[in-house]
Amino acid sequence: MQRTSAKTDDDQNLAAIGTAIRARRKHLELSQEGLSLRSGIDRSHMGRIERGERNLTMLNLIRISSALDCKPSELMAAAGL
Repeated sequence: MQRTSAKTDDDQNLAAIGTAIRARRKHLELSQEGLSLRSGIDRSHMGRIERGERNLTMLNLIRISSALDCKPSELMAAAGL
């Protein structure tokens, strides 16, 4: 049972960070393609990150936060993590 709970927690965390990234991007009136170009991350991969479908590496979190003119910790805090 712990595996199911851990999986659910992981899924919720990925969804939360994706939502925080999307909210910051929209606040900056930046398209997903624009964020992809700024961060060097493929647009389709960025979409999966924002939807919480992909595990986000620390390096990609740093790239994304830099492209969004914020610190990784700000995105994490916005996600409640």
